[in-house]
Amino acid sequence: QVQLVESGGGLVQPGGSLRLSCVASGILFTYYTMGWYRQAPGKQRELVANITIGGRTNYADSVKVRFTISRDNVKKTVHLQMNSLKPEDTAVYYCKALRAGGPRTEYWGQGTQVTVSS
Repeated sequence: QVQLVESGGGLVQPGGSLRLSCVASGILFTYYTMGWYRQAPGKQRELVANITIGGRTNYADSVKVRFTISRDNVKKTVHLQMNSLKPEDTAVYYCKALRAGGPRTEYWGQGTQVTVSS
């Protein structure tokens, strides 16, 4: 059974930091590009950042410089370090695993709420 379990969300003041984690089980982690997406109320889900098997990263323009994605292939974990948080970063953050090559196979976590407010 495939599971992606996110943690690390919460309430933080503007300018603060949070670190999200996503632990994967039931997949060959090194076969998957891992990503973080977010969905704010009334908006579509959008890509925040992703990281390939080889460690190449990609970020949404709105989070470049402020957010850093990383992965630990031994622990089957992907992290999202979020600094200088803004109220507009408020959303549910989801972890996604997308198989690289072969039939399109993707899995999603259940999401973790991030709220940036004073």
